Amino acid sequence: MATVGGPLASFSDEARYRLLIDAITDYAIYMVDPEGIVASWNAGAQRVKGYEAAEIIGQNFSRFYTEEDRLTGRPQRALATAAKEGRFESEGWRVRKNGSRFWAHVIVDRIRDPSGAVIGFAKITRDLSERMNSENILSKSEQRFRLLVQGVTDYAIFMLDPRGYITNWNTGAQKIKGYLPEEIVGEHFSRFYTEGDRQRGEPQRNLEIAGRVGRYEQEGVRVRKDGSQFWASVVIDAIHDENGDLVGFAKITRDITERKEAQRQLDQTREALAQSQKMEAIGRLTGGIAHDFNNLLMAILGSLELLRKRLPDDAKIAPLLNNAIQGAERGASLTHRMLAFARRQELNLQTVDLRNLVSGMNVLLQQSVGPSVLIETRFAMAPPLARTDASQLEAALLNLAVNARDAMPQGGRITIAAREEDIGQNPGMMLKPGRYVCLSVTDNGEGMDEDTARRASEPFFTTKGVGKGTGLGLSMVQGLAEQSGGRLVLKSKKGEGTTVELWLPVATDGVEKKAAPAASPEPAGDAQALVVLAVDDDSLVLMNTSAMLEDLGHKVFEAMSGREALDVLLREKSINLVITDQSMPKMTGLELAEAIRTERPELPIILATGYTDLAEGTKAGLPKLTKPFFQQDLAQAITEALKAPPPAGRILKFTRSDR
Repeated sequence: MATVGGPLASFSDEARYRLLIDAITDYAIYMVDPEGIVASWNAGAQRVKGYEAAEIIGQNFSRFYTEEDRLTGRPQRALATAAKEGRFESEGWRVRKNGSRFWAHVIVDRIRDPSGAVIGFAKITRDLSERMNSENILSKSEQRFRLLVQGVTDYAIFMLDPRGYITNWNTGAQKIKGYLPEEIVGEHFSRFYTEGDRQRGEPQRNLEIAGRVGRYEQEGVRVRKDGSQFWASVVIDAIHDENGDLVGFAKITRDITERKEAQRQLDQTREALAQSQKMEAIGRLTGGIAHDFNNLLMAILGSLELLRKRLPDDAKIAPLLNNAIQGAERGASLTHRMLAFARRQELNLQTVDLRNLVSGMNVLLQQSVGPSVLIETRFAMAPPLARTDASQLEAALLNLAVNARDAMPQGGRITIAAREEDIGQNPGMMLKPGRYVCLSVTDNGEGMDEDTARRASEPFFTTKGVGKGTGLGLSMVQGLAEQSGGRLVLKSKKGEGTTVELWLPVATDGVEKKAAPAASPEPAGDAQALVVLAVDDDSLVLMNTSAMLEDLGHKVFEAMSGREALDVLLREKSINLVITDQSMPKMTGLELAEAIRTERPELPIILATGYTDLAEGTKAGLPKLTKPFFQQDLAQAITEALKAPPPAGRILKFTRSDR
């Protein structure tokens, strides 16, 4: 070994080597003879193992091994391996002088003399306890993290390599997506996407965005192992190494199907509430318009009827007069539809046998739809009974049949059927829990698109030509169903026909007997002449009513308010009948009747109204005259009112005669 000048120049090679070895303190460097007896000892060996040179030189190196290693002969095997192969290297537990253990990295190199004989071994030991502790801490941390990830069952947490292949799989992923780890690790994550998303390249696009931006977040439909679909909230985070290179992705998926469904139901409820509020507002407007229109028709019909009686027979005048009356009657029919939509038309709720009702209408329905349309009925032998207004239901069925006919210009088939269902807590049905009859009218006609079907039951909406429909047909049917305690359901698809369902409450009692027909009114000439007080806040209606009464031979006093009527009664004691409008400002007809009965309980009172706005549960017991009315309706009401007082709480009803 060459030497150079300086302080070390005076030392021999052996001395310099000794200085070098003793200067190393991080490694234990020492020699053992072929039997394993320690022959030298450096400062690093003293620091690592705790022995001073005088304590350990001459001792066997096996004392540095654990008791378990000595019993298995591990020290001897290390020397034997080094002697045979020239070198032995391993890691394991070693023991210090004080009995404590440490993790050591050991190298044993063979030493030969010039003749090649093994004369000993050079042994280098490094204390790796700190590294071992760090690795243990890291291992425990990783284990805890794995346990944490595996313990999460509400989230699918897994990793992807840079190409999108799955590298691990947690319990939550197995629960949500249905795959066992051995089934899915190594597969491409695109299998969780729908076929449409895969064709559009969504999986690759999502990874590209996450790799470029660092994160990708989305809500969408994903597919489970069994093929079922679910709504998922997905987050993809890019993973980079210390050099910034992309090494994969962390993917977290949460099943949000329940949340989506709850949101959908909430949106549906809000939409239904908004629609209900809109329809309620339209209903109020429609009801008010119908009431005022009724008053106008009252004046027109009454005046035309009196004119027809008083004008001389004239072949030129009579057709015009009759035409005007028919036009006014059609207007009255329109107001009835408007009132039915507004749910302000009084219903005569009764128990109805739907099978008998439809059977009795067969001829009328077939005549209305014509020979090109076949009507079929499908009822059980003993169908359930419904609670509704039979007359209004007949009108509704006739209306639906005509609508179905119009949807089949080339002819077709109409099916009328009924079934019973028990409705529980089902917000989507918008019905109270209970038993219902579903009466359906189905055609195989043109059908409606989604937008038309959605608007079909709105008032004044029609697909018919101008002047060919009022747009109140389905609205009237809807009003009937809702006033009966049920609802209307419309199902239609373009090109596949339409089904209209009327859900009506099941009646719990038997079929009610039809009331006997009312007696024909007595001729006006034979009727007793009365002194009548007519009360109405509309001057046109009041004049018309007075003219009808006078034409019947009665003397009439007029009042345009409840207060004015009470003043007339105080002044005119001869009045023996009162006919009052119900809907008046400040004092209604019912309130006027109550005020009159406190002073003259025996005085007959007739209540005239355009729609049912009487307080529920009233015990007025007043005859009721529905506007608009003809003179014979008025005469009949007077005849009935003069008879014995009806039972308390009963209101007799007189409607406009059919002509």
